[in-house]
Amino acid sequence: MPDPIRSDREAMEYDVVIVGAGPAGLSAAIKLKQLSNETGKDLSVCILEKGSEVGAHLLSGAVFEPRSLNELIPNWKDKGAPLHTPAGQDRFLFLTEQSAIPLPTPPQMKNHGNYIISLGELGRWLAEQAEELGVEIFAGFAAAEILYDENGAVIGVATGDMGIGKDGEKTDMFEPGVELHARQTLFAEGCHGSLSKQIMEKYDLRKEADPQTYGLGIKEIWEIKPENHQEGLIIHTAGWPMDHKTYGGSWMYHMKDNMVSIGFVVGLDYENPYLSPFEEMQRYKTHPAICKYLEGGRRVSYGARTLVEGGLQSQPKLTFPGGALIGDSAGFLNVPKIKGNHAAIKSGILAAESLFECLHTDEGTNYGFECQAYIKAYKNSWLYKELYKVRNIRPGFHKGFWFGFFHAAFQTFGGWMLPYTLKNHADHTQLKKASDSTPIEYQKPDGILTFDRLSSVQLSNTNHAEEQPSHLKLKDPSVPIEKNLPDYAEPAQRYCPAAVYEIVEEEGQKKFIINAQNCVHCKTCDIKDPAQNIDWCVPEGSGGPNYSNM
Repeated sequence: MPDPIRSDREAMEYDVVIVGAGPAGLSAAIKLKQLSNETGKDLSVCILEKGSEVGAHLLSGAVFEPRSLNELIPNWKDKGAPLHTPAGQDRFLFLTEQSAIPLPTPPQMKNHGNYIISLGELGRWLAEQAEELGVEIFAGFAAAEILYDENGAVIGVATGDMGIGKDGEKTDMFEPGVELHARQTLFAEGCHGSLSKQIMEKYDLRKEADPQTYGLGIKEIWEIKPENHQEGLIIHTAGWPMDHKTYGGSWMYHMKDNMVSIGFVVGLDYENPYLSPFEEMQRYKTHPAICKYLEGGRRVSYGARTLVEGGLQSQPKLTFPGGALIGDSAGFLNVPKIKGNHAAIKSGILAAESLFECLHTDEGTNYGFECQAYIKAYKNSWLYKELYKVRNIRPGFHKGFWFGFFHAAFQTFGGWMLPYTLKNHADHTQLKKASDSTPIEYQKPDGILTFDRLSSVQLSNTNHAEEQPSHLKLKDPSVPIEKNLPDYAEPAQRYCPAAVYEIVEEEGQKKFIINAQNCVHCKTCDIKDPAQNIDWCVPEGSGGPNYSNM
């Protein structure tokens, strides 16, 4: 076992440490222990989860395809998996400002055999299965630091120190973090994870990949009147309120007990710095085809999360000395299918199977080896074939909605396997200058159908320790006022769905304010800031939203 990197920290040793208790991390842990128990080859596995409990930071639409779960836990029905609402009728609408035009549902979006779920509930159930197999799960402990050996290989992670004041100094409540050493470390942080970002940079894992591109999903859960509810109904829309240059669309999923999951996704490659994804979501709910379901209902939950949209050509190299990337840390979302949870689970299975074999070779007894068998297993899997077929659909929308729409239709309805692979671009490079853009006027919220951001954040149960340093770091504090404000009207005021950033005037001087306590951990700021000046880091463990059913 390696010596602690810092002498004041306790060290714990495992065969595999997994960062993140989402579907990818939990599935990898389950598969590793299944293989361990089947072969009698003992393997110690632990998961670190930054949320206060498993599921606290999980947010997804979500219609779930059970293919991977069938592989992982074939008897999931007998074990009580929370897949309660079978998918029913599919509807796909193109919205104009006042009308809704029914369109044929693309084959990728048909949901027969799938289930409308809460990802948080599924995560908690998967955690129970993992713990029954002997996986140790530490919720409320954020992995804040990657540990390397003298050769630069990953040998584990450390949790963040607790009890650090706003000034960065230790308080009377100081407790040092804990080091978790492992022969292999899996990063399953989800979209744009803070440590995954560091790993990609250190090992240049994006060397042969396109830039990643993202969307921001704003989600609400409503309890609606029984007469407006149709359990299993699935509605997706394209068009309004997006203009023809901006990628975006919505979902509405009718769950059990008169509950509805409703949300809007805006591609973060949008051009207009005055656009607010949160306000677009509120505006979308006013459409006659949508508000008729919500009339007389009440909003019960709110959350926001970015999602990885780049597809196959934007995936980084999956392995490095000492570990691997799984789930949305690597970007396995199938955009036209509007599903990523089945892919995250499959990536966890593939990584676990490959790692288990590697760990029981002579090389695998050492810290810091690279298990490239995972890459080979992925490229031979149905998941790779699935993502290869749809690799050109999302990039086609870079040329505008109508080009992307017909380009996608040729592939999905015509079954064309196009011989080329379209390129992606970095979202932060796409904003136009404010002087070249048209301001967007959004209606004031009515508090019945539409809402403001602060009241929305309250529904997310977001909380951060007041005295801790801000986990949102500015590389150069002068940039927001001196560059982003004159050039882009400081878009952080609008792209953040939690009112974290604002411009105030004090004694005649404009000042950039960071309300870090509002942060719902969506990572939009780290992605979209045109100067790439904001670095999202993990706060103290258990900080952030506390979603119960998102």
